[in-house]
Amino acid sequence: MVSGPREFEPTDRVVAVTLDPNTIASTDPDEVHEWRIAIYDLVEDNRFAPARVRARGPFALHVSIVGNWIVLDVRDPETYQPVSAHYLSLTPFRRLIRDYFRIRDSYYDAIKTASTFQIEAVDMGRRGIHNEAAELLRTRLEGKLDMDLNTARRLFTLICAVQPYASRIDERVSELPSVLFVCSMNSVRSPIAAALARRLYPGRLIARSAGVRSGKADGFVHEVMEEIGVDMSVHTPHTMDELIANHFDLVVTLSGDAPEAVARRGLEMGTIEHWPMDDPAAVEGNREAVLAAYRTLRDTLQLRLRERLEPLISGGSQSI
Repeated sequence: MVSGPREFEPTDRVVAVTLDPNTIASTDPDEVHEWRIAIYDLVEDNRFAPARVRARGPFALHVSIVGNWIVLDVRDPETYQPVSAHYLSLTPFRRLIRDYFRIRDSYYDAIKTASTFQIEAVDMGRRGIHNEAAELLRTRLEGKLDMDLNTARRLFTLICAVQPYASRIDERVSELPSVLFVCSMNSVRSPIAAALARRLYPGRLIARSAGVRSGKADGFVHEVMEEIGVDMSVHTPHTMDELIANHFDLVVTLSGDAPEAVARRGLEMGTIEHWPMDDPAAVEGNREAVLAAYRTLRDTLQLRLRERLEPLISGGSQSI
């Protein structure tokens, strides 16, 4: 069982949750909406802190799925520097996840046609599943992550929302073509490029992005990508040191400092190309002028990616 209750500080809480777009992906608006509701509920009210590290909150939580594991990656919400990361096996939760969806569907059906007594009975069963799963979640994370029961309930809801739609591609053994985009801070150019590559060729390649150093999420990126139906609120900046894979069929550098940093990292790669792209974050002017620069970057990258990746996807030469 979970040990005695922790005395949480006011700063012991999650203020941002992001999802790894490489392992949790969907183009269904209803599914994405369900994720956003689960994230909103978790961020709105929680008590949460790493158990084994000296780190003062608040925290950001980045969620990904690797094989049969949910990865809970705790970060600084301002710099996105890693604080702690923990792998949580999905196996002990399989029955509870199945029961969650079964009772959830029963609850929605009951709301439409059942009596008040029947609705209350189904709702009681739903709360029971949540409580059981929350206790199991806290037990499995004991000594790793501390959270109260309500936080664990909300985290279980988020796990249920994302795991059925996960693309469980293990980059270490996958035979899909792999592309890495690198820029200065993994805030603008490289994440836009990776997101566009995944949009153009869903399920046909692995597209990663990284920075020479860690940056911060960029609101203008979210805005201009939302215009073409790509949700970038899931992006968390990463550095090359955090990459799971060490081999890529194609590495594309997008900033002046990226080629040297890639060379120092010693990645195994089929080929490397430099596509110099101006950073729209450096543009001065009013809001519309800045947005125009971001849109230009987006549209330029989309054209370049379509031309360059088609031969790679079709199994042709990796060299131009």
